Amino acid sequence: MLSKNEIIERLDDVFRDVFDDDTLEVDENTTADDIEDWDSIEHITLIGAVEDEFKMRFKMGEVSGMKDVGEMIGIIEQRGK
Repeated sequence: MLSKNEIIERLDDVFRDVFDDDTLEVDENTTADDIEDWDSIEHITLIGAVEDEFKMRFKMGEVSGMKDVGEMIGIIEQRGK
């Protein structure tokens, strides 16, 4: 099972890749408002990249309900059990 820190480290890599910013660091409170290029189009790209990284698929309700990175981490943690 992945620890929260392992998930965050891997998410940092995904976010840096998707948003082409090597300085990005996410935490549980990170939202789309915190990342300049995170719009609805990039959200789809990001979700796909996160799904690929963690070898899982989010349900549509999970994607539309995600308010911050913490919720994303929670779903990944649950699926990783």
